Amino acid sequence: MPKMDGYEAMQEIRKQPKYRKLPIIALTAKAMKDDKAKCIEAGANDYLAKPVDSDKLMSLMRVWLY
Repeated sequence: MPKMDGYEAMQEIRKQPKYRKLPIIALTAKAMKDDKAKCIEAGANDYLAKPVDSDKLMSLMRVWLY
């Protein structure tokens, strides 16, 4: 994203009252040990590293959307 990274994007989403409860699943190519904590701190509800396992993604979507 040209103007902000994913962490900043999640923080901006969470600042808006109508999106505070919107489920966010962060998808990242990085595999650093603190990536998950950074994503959760920035506003994500959950986290997946790439390559994305589509079954796991669908499972997480079911968890957060129901």
